[in-house]
Amino acid sequence: MSSKMTPKIILEGTRLTFKTEIAFRLNEHPRVVGPRKYRYHSPLISAEWCAFTNFPWGRGPINFLPEEEALAMETYHTWVRLFELQRYYSWIIDRFHISTRMYQLRNHGTDYTFRWLEQRLQPLNFRLVFLYRSPESFEAARAERLKVSGKPSQYDDLSAFVEEQVLLRRLVGESILPTLSLDISDNNLNAAVERIADWMESSGGMYMPD
Repeated sequence: MSSKMTPKIILEGTRLTFKTEIAFRLNEHPRVVGPRKYRYHSPLISAEWCAFTNFPWGRGPINFLPEEEALAMETYHTWVRLFELQRYYSWIIDRFHISTRMYQLRNHGTDYTFRWLEQRLQPLNFRLVFLYRSPESFEAARAERLKVSGKPSQYDDLSAFVEEQVLLRRLVGESILPTLSLDISDNNLNAAVERIADWMESSGGMYMPD
């Protein structure tokens, strides 16, 4: 087993589960990416990037329109090929294919199973972390997010997040990737990061087999 740390983590969950904040912390945590004397650019990517439209909060690989299906699938094929070509490096992903399945099922009634994608991610030692919270804890999370949000209106309907979370839980349960489900209801991000690091270490997720 190599001593080079190459964790590959996909963070999934509905909005207000602090995925992005946790992704940044993981990407700088010495237990996850090793000790560093200076800050540098490890990959932190997201399918939530709205790169299909030339305006803010537009569409991308999660919320694409039916006529953009080919573009979205090519994007996923490109990402997974990049991971295969650079398998001996760390990758932290803030929302990916599970979020796409959830959105497309809820909004267009189409299920993209992505089994082909997971079958290619699995040999690369990717791990899936599902972040969730209790329904009653969304209110406090929204209050915290509104302090920094550039689009507060997206958090008006908390019931939608609760419904999304139910569907996400089912879809995560169908994944073939090693999975950790983590309750973030207490908003303790430091504790969440440590639990993820514990699980990555105990499950063999920190290194790529030779």
